[in-house]
Amino acid sequence: MTMDRECVALLPHVCKVLADSGRSLPDDTSLEKLLDWFTGLTSTGRSLLDACPCLSEFISSVIHNTASDPSVLSFTLKLTGLLAATEDSFRLLQEHSILGLAFDSQRWQEAGLWEDPCMRIGWIQGLRNMLQHPLALHFLITTELTKPLLQLQTDASLFVASAANQVLAHILVCFQPVSSEGCHGMKKEENEGRTHACTKAPVAMETDIESLAFSMGTSCEYTAVTMDILEHLKVSLVSKENVHLHQSLQSLKLVALLLAQARTPLRGMLLSTVLGSLEALVTAGHSQQTPLLLDILLTAYSCSDPDERARDRTVSRLVSRMLDTYKPPDLIHAAAAVLRRDHCDLVLTTKAVGILLLPFDIITGLALMSTHSPAAEDQRSSVTEVLNSKASCISVLCLCLTHTPPIAVMPPDFLPCPPVLVVTAVVCLLRLCGGHAPSSSTGSSKACRNVIGCGKMQKCGLEALAALSASPGAKEKISEVFTVLIQYLHNPDSDPTVLHKSYQALVKWMSICTDLSSVGDELRQDLLTVVRKRVCDVRWEVRDSTVEFLGQLAGVCICPESAQETCMSEALLECSTTPLLVEALCDPESYVRASAATALAQTLAHSWQQGAAPTEEQADIVSRLLDILSKDTEGFARRAVVQYFIAWFSTWSSKASPSSPSSFSLLMKSVRSVLSRGCTDLDWEVKVHTLELAQLLLDKALPGHQGSRLGSETHTAPPTSGLTQIPHPYAVGSDQAYTLHTHAGIRSLEQTHRDQANGGGCMEGIDSDLASLLRGLVEQGVVSALLSSLFDCDRPVALKACHLLITLREAICPLSLGALDTSAAQTTVAKVSCELQGWGSGREIRTLLEKKRDRTREAGASEPNRSMGIQGFDRTDKADPEECDRVREEGASEEDDSVCVSVCEVLRSLGLDERLAVLTQSSDHVQNSPLSLLQDILTARGTHTHSDTHPGQEVIVDCY
Repeated sequence: MTMDRECVALLPHVCKVLADSGRSLPDDTSLEKLLDWFTGLTSTGRSLLDACPCLSEFISSVIHNTASDPSVLSFTLKLTGLLAATEDSFRLLQEHSILGLAFDSQRWQEAGLWEDPCMRIGWIQGLRNMLQHPLALHFLITTELTKPLLQLQTDASLFVASAANQVLAHILVCFQPVSSEGCHGMKKEENEGRTHACTKAPVAMETDIESLAFSMGTSCEYTAVTMDILEHLKVSLVSKENVHLHQSLQSLKLVALLLAQARTPLRGMLLSTVLGSLEALVTAGHSQQTPLLLDILLTAYSCSDPDERARDRTVSRLVSRMLDTYKPPDLIHAAAAVLRRDHCDLVLTTKAVGILLLPFDIITGLALMSTHSPAAEDQRSSVTEVLNSKASCISVLCLCLTHTPPIAVMPPDFLPCPPVLVVTAVVCLLRLCGGHAPSSSTGSSKACRNVIGCGKMQKCGLEALAALSASPGAKEKISEVFTVLIQYLHNPDSDPTVLHKSYQALVKWMSICTDLSSVGDELRQDLLTVVRKRVCDVRWEVRDSTVEFLGQLAGVCICPESAQETCMSEALLECSTTPLLVEALCDPESYVRASAATALAQTLAHSWQQGAAPTEEQADIVSRLLDILSKDTEGFARRAVVQYFIAWFSTWSSKASPSSPSSFSLLMKSVRSVLSRGCTDLDWEVKVHTLELAQLLLDKALPGHQGSRLGSETHTAPPTSGLTQIPHPYAVGSDQAYTLHTHAGIRSLEQTHRDQANGGGCMEGIDSDLASLLRGLVEQGVVSALLSSLFDCDRPVALKACHLLITLREAICPLSLGALDTSAAQTTVAKVSCELQGWGSGREIRTLLEKKRDRTREAGASEPNRSMGIQGFDRTDKADPEECDRVREEGASEEDDSVCVSVCEVLRSLGLDERLAVLTQSSDHVQNSPLSLLQDILTARGTHTHSDTHPGQEVIVDCY
């Protein structure tokens, strides 16, 4: 990042305006944007004070004026620290007595400015910016700035306290001494990330005496400030009254920050100092501190060194005490935290698993727990008491349900029961939530009543059940799982979200089902009945979930013995689901229509891959989809239609014989309509998806050229056996990727020209092949779609079209053939024509062509020596009359004001590279600049201070 001359010229005026006025700017974010710009400039290594001497004058003027606005003062303190981040600038500011005055907190308190949190934040962040070298650390200690910093660490403002914690952690971590291994024993990333440790702490033999003394002094200063901070933590952690809990929590947050970044020996010093206070907090058992306290203890245990085993035993003992003595719900949260940290300690993990399974044991009556010691009975009693309260019961059970999937896949040594029993417990709990009687009479009846009809519990249980499909022995429970899920689908009181999650769980469990004999005929019939009922539900969310389920189910395939791969939806429901989906295309809700189009693509994928002959049903589907693309008023459905054809084109099987009747012929007949309608759509995402289809056609026609200039546009391959990964049609964006198969035989025109060229030379063959390829793209409507999209008002559409046109130009146009004889190649390829309309993008292209021809004629007249080449260029770029006649017959009527032009001439005349550079810039690249920001500040301040400015008159400021 650099500073141009205009910014250098304006900056002194901006500084003068900010320093002279005592009021803030109308746009309070302008100062932050200005600071961001300065930060980017300093990151390049250049000195801002040398480039802009006005900055030191500005800082001196502001800090001497205590009447300045707090926001301007805060900005000035941050800027001061940013400038002082280098040693040379630090010395320069010290010579002008700026730093001591700027960071004198007592002075700001006496001026009555310290009460503003904005001022305190600026002071803290200024220090943080400055503390990048030993000189800054020395300044911090000699001016005793550690004391106000430690006071701010427990500030009433959470933002101020958090910023102070960050600075204190930065001081200890950035300047921490290197361990006995030295710099060379550290990892490269750690070594490079240190600002001072490896550059100042270890001193080589050739270091001079002055550097040695300075390094030793820095080490002593670091030790002193470290002990001050650690002693403060030791005292502030232990809160004897509830009013000090805020202070204790902030200190815990600082300990957590340090543990995450500190290394030996700092980590050892920290733990040795605060371990006694942490033990006191464990004994006190404040609920607000439990999550953070446990996180600190587990971090201390996991990052310990081999020589710290004694401390490890203390930490492990504290965690174990929390699991033994804490009461629910703190007990459940502690067990969940142990499990989330993937603790390797067998005793702690076993305790945590038992605690999380205990509520299921109580409420379902299943024997999940193996031991019943007196301590365990006390724990069971306290958990039962919590479950009997409806408010706490739901939260505790939901937390336990969330952790059942990782518990079920643990080694047997960690579990008190077989993993399959965990699945049974979740199924029983879901039955209870649905209002069914418990399977065992030993469960807690009061707790059972608390969960009946609870939607939150049902959703959480269904999510857990879906994840448990991957647990050991899950196949044994398929029938039970199906039964409870179908009960939920039948329940008229089920919430739409509950039904959606039931469908998702069904798909998950279907994916592990290799033999449908485990699913009885009665269950299959029940499922078919409920699907037919729900697809006509009065709630559109339920209809949408049902249609989506049918599509996902079609993506699951089973392989019965002595049979071919079969679609799960047909095998399970014993009928085709396509009619239901076709009917859903006419649904009054656009979301449902969109989901129906996506589900149809997933359902028909199997026949597409096999290259099956098109049926009347498929032709009817194509007709309906094209009708949606033309007439549907909602963009969701139109996006889904284009994605349907993208999926179809992407999954067409290369194994199908070109001569055999294939659904691919039906697809190719529809492509031109999809491209022409999609590119003129009002929804920009529909247009982008249409260009993705055009890109598929380009890459299929031009093997070896895909991705040559696309950069991020390059496609990746999806699975060929399942379309369950087709993006949802009303998801924002178009990040999906598709494989671009280069199958020979799909272009009959190309094959014909190759056959004709077999008797000729190599050049004639390549020439004819390129011409036929280009002609095929024109006939399919790819070229016209790209040209019209190039001038689209939506930048993403125009940008993608420009990328694709450059790819086409490099692959087809003669000038990109390199060593080939371009004059011979131009003879055939340049005759390939396309039609330009007399309106819209066609008119713009025709104007560009006329200007290009005028410039060419002028250049030929002024440079006679080059006239031969220019005349040849003009001659070969002219379209063939016969080609134009053929294009007009296939295109517009005689009344249209259209012209026929050479495709190559158009591609070379559009200035695609220059247009790409413009389109790549952000839409606000003019306003989004430092110069615009400086101008805005000057304009806003001038308008703000004018005496004739009316009250309430707004100042328009660019959003930089």
